[in-house]
Amino acid sequence: MKSFQELNVKPIIIKALEELGFENPMPVQEQVIPLLLESSSDIIALAQTGTGKTAAFGIPVIQQVDLSINKPQALILAPTRELCVQISDDLNDYSKYIGDLKVIPVYGGASIDTQISALRKGAHVIVATPGRLIDLIERKAAKLDAVKKVILDEADEMLNMGFSDSIETIFSYVPEGRQMLLFSATMPSEIASIAKRYMGKYNEVVVGSKNSGADNIKHICYTVHAKDKYLVLKRIADYYPDIYGIVFCRTRRETQEIADKLMTDGYNAEALHGDLSQSQRDYVMNKFRIKNVQLLVATDVAARGIDVDNLTHVINYNIPDEIDSYNHRSGRTGRAGKAGISIVISNLKEKFLLKQIERKISKSFINAKVPSGKEICEKQLFHLIEKIERVEINHEEIEPYLPLVYKKLEWMDKEELIKRLVSFEFNEFLNYYKDAANINDADDDRGGKKKLPGKSGSTSTSGMSNLYINVGKIDGINPVALIELVNNQITDKKIVIGKIEIGKKHTVFEVESGEADNVLSVFNNVNFEGRQLHLKYDTEPKSDRSFKPERRNDYGGGGGGYKKKSYGGSDDQKKKSYGGSSDYNKKRNKYRS
Repeated sequence: MKSFQELNVKPIIIKALEELGFENPMPVQEQVIPLLLESSSDIIALAQTGTGKTAAFGIPVIQQVDLSINKPQALILAPTRELCVQISDDLNDYSKYIGDLKVIPVYGGASIDTQISALRKGAHVIVATPGRLIDLIERKAAKLDAVKKVILDEADEMLNMGFSDSIETIFSYVPEGRQMLLFSATMPSEIASIAKRYMGKYNEVVVGSKNSGADNIKHICYTVHAKDKYLVLKRIADYYPDIYGIVFCRTRRETQEIADKLMTDGYNAEALHGDLSQSQRDYVMNKFRIKNVQLLVATDVAARGIDVDNLTHVINYNIPDEIDSYNHRSGRTGRAGKAGISIVISNLKEKFLLKQIERKISKSFINAKVPSGKEICEKQLFHLIEKIERVEINHEEIEPYLPLVYKKLEWMDKEELIKRLVSFEFNEFLNYYKDAANINDADDDRGGKKKLPGKSGSTSTSGMSNLYINVGKIDGINPVALIELVNNQITDKKIVIGKIEIGKKHTVFEVESGEADNVLSVFNNVNFEGRQLHLKYDTEPKSDRSFKPERRNDYGGGGGGYKKKSYGGSDDQKKKSYGGSSDYNKKRNKYRS
């Protein structure tokens, strides 16, 4: 491994790098820095997010700037405001001891007048998003006639976001003799097209294998029923107590809903999507960067350009529409050579998509079992014990109170004290998971279905029983009305309802097996919209039913009830919907802090 000195990086820059914790060049830096410093040829560099790309192009850029020329000499294009700001901040850090170097970031969502003023005072390096740069060019505030280097960072993402025409417009204002560098995680045909049209003979630098995933990222897949995906997400978060990651969803609506559920269930989570204003995005991202938020639930578009170190996990709540996007998602973790985990929550219908991703990243998924309640409790318990072991004792402050504490607890031996301490901190968590169902899914042995004891025909989720009621769509019944109907009869507790299948004249729904007889017993002389209700165990074979089941995902999963935000209902129902009491949520926050 070479040193920065051996790459001919100036001592004044190496000093700043050492203060930032840079010890030796990363592979992409070792390859790209000499090419940019010693050659004028164009470069295409294929490397994952988090492999040290910014320093690879940033160090040569600031080293070769002529401070006597008060004009932009390097142009760096980035797809998002966040990445634009991050690159600019990094370049300023690298050039800490180069006093007069001016790096100006320009992007949408900020005052264009302020940016015009900064450019007119002089800039040596412009870091820009394409749209805002074109605005500034048209206003004659950004002049590119002295530009010698053009860098496209995350070029494939820019093309995916529709910046192809904007890039061509910008290139028309840049001198033909400039050196050009394209950084990309993948090599789609559009990148090759740009290279052919705007680049001469170029060097290709590949870190790892072309289009492959980073070697330090473990790829895990949990295959479950679609209805159980949110339960799996919660179990993942609980199984990794120190998790710090991004949960990717497909739509803005789903992103907000999942974030709302997580927050209701006591997790430190926030949503990031296109419906947020720029100030809201900045607020969320600031909380995430300082780790006040552990789980950022985001869409692909909103997460583009996020540059956050030390992420432990990326969770694909949905497989991305574009297979190439998986590389960008997983590359958010495992940065700077650290280990990372990329998790996919999939169902059996997505096997083909998983195979496509495996071929694209040249790696295989580890097909894992969803952690059981016992495994999660063990992980959380040892996490609690480790926190107790590491707690810092302020002897001077606590000593005056200890005699009273010792006297109060002297009747207890060590084992009793430990049991009580663990129980005090951990009882709610243990109670929540003590009867947790197996939600793993498999081709032939799913483990989540069983015949109702003594009944013929229907199957139910493990721990649940199917009940039949003689009202259906023609009576105006819907999942919300059914849940309210059942719980209005049970006055001393709230009943957890699982699957609901609504037919024309009748409905079949799941309740916890231990509550089935209780529910049946209270439905004597109950009416719905003037109709006498009859409730019984469902004994009709499912194949004989003349109706299609309602879509489950809109109303919550097995044991999940329904979501108050969408359908109304009491706070108690909402607790049932999301799992756990408010005390449990408070405890969970304590474990997760």
